Amino acid sequence: MTSFVLPHALHGTGAHKVIAVHGWFSDRSAFDPVLSDLDREAFQYAVVDLRGYGEAKGADGAYTTGEGAGDVLALADRLGWERFSVIGHSMGASVAQRVLAAAPHRMRRLVGISPVPASGLPLPPEQWDLFSSAVHVPRNRRAIIDLTSGGRRPDAWLDRMVRHSVACSAHGAFRAWLDSWSGEGFAAEVEGSAVPALAVTGSLDPALTAELTRQTWMRWYANSELIELASAGHYAMDETPLELIRVVEDFLRADVDGPQTR
Repeated sequence: MTSFVLPHALHGTGAHKVIAVHGWFSDRSAFDPVLSDLDREAFQYAVVDLRGYGEAKGADGAYTTGEGAGDVLALADRLGWERFSVIGHSMGASVAQRVLAAAPHRMRRLVGISPVPASGLPLPPEQWDLFSSAVHVPRNRRAIIDLTSGGRRPDAWLDRMVRHSVACSAHGAFRAWLDSWSGEGFAAEVEGSAVPALAVTGSLDPALTAELTRQTWMRWYANSELIELASAGHYAMDETPLELIRVVEDFLRADVDGPQTR
């Protein structure tokens, strides 16, 4: 039987290999706003669709961050990438941290964009009702996106984000992913890691804030950095693409490839 391969697109030919993992509301097209301006000579990016999204919308699975990390590692094997960096947005950052937990010796650098912490993100009852019902209620998806982008974005953009979110994700997978990224904690598996780890947050995002990141990410990773983008909310790829590229690629470019230790 042929094993599952994450659908992906490769961008660039550089020696520093990078896998980019999307968040809960989108597939790999979440990274489309930054693709044109990436450094394709220094880096080669593999931008993936997780199970239940995009070209993998019909893929069976448990739809968990642990499974997603296994899929990322299997893709790296298929591409022949022994060592690589991982970028994850929101839920995708939880997947990225699971990759670090599973194979720290293979991780060059870790980047989380509005990262869900490795502790999970338990939601108060009212927020849980909003998030869990968003699978079948598009207006609730819109409310979440509007809230986490600071209530400052155009209606047309919010509507487009919602339409795409509904179209690109399978309902059952979307709901199962919520249970995993919000409820499954694994901080003990990454705490103390020496792998360089950058968190990028948006000052307009009231959920995954710089302060939350200081209490989680910055405490767990021994070689960590935090950059807060003043004009971004939760969706920096859309909201501040050039600023995001600059801080992420500057961080990746600082890497000197060599073995990392826990």
